[in-house]
Amino acid sequence: MSNDILIRPLVTEKLTALMEEGHYCFQVAKDANKVEIRKAVESRYPGVKIKEVRTMVVRGKRRSQMTRRGRVEGRRAAYKKAMITLTPDSEQIDFFEEV
Repeated sequence: MSNDILIRPLVTEKLTALMEEGHYCFQVAKDANKVEIRKAVESRYPGVKIKEVRTMVVRGKRRSQMTRRGRVEGRRAAYKKAMITLTPDSEQIDFFEEV
């Protein structure tokens, strides 16, 4: 179930700084709601207690590239992401232990 809802963790420079404060970000399925996301995170990472779940839909950006044949236009895919806030007494999530 959690594999259908949680697609991948998002790791950027800004989000890495937020991980120290107990905030984590995941790319999730577009039709997933906050209750399903909470259950999926708690089942994938046992010992984690979630305080808050915030979701947002990131719109796809338009991209263009110049090639020998001319201008090529495309679009990045839109996706939904979820910001997870853990309780202070919760265990931390370590994305890098599986690498």
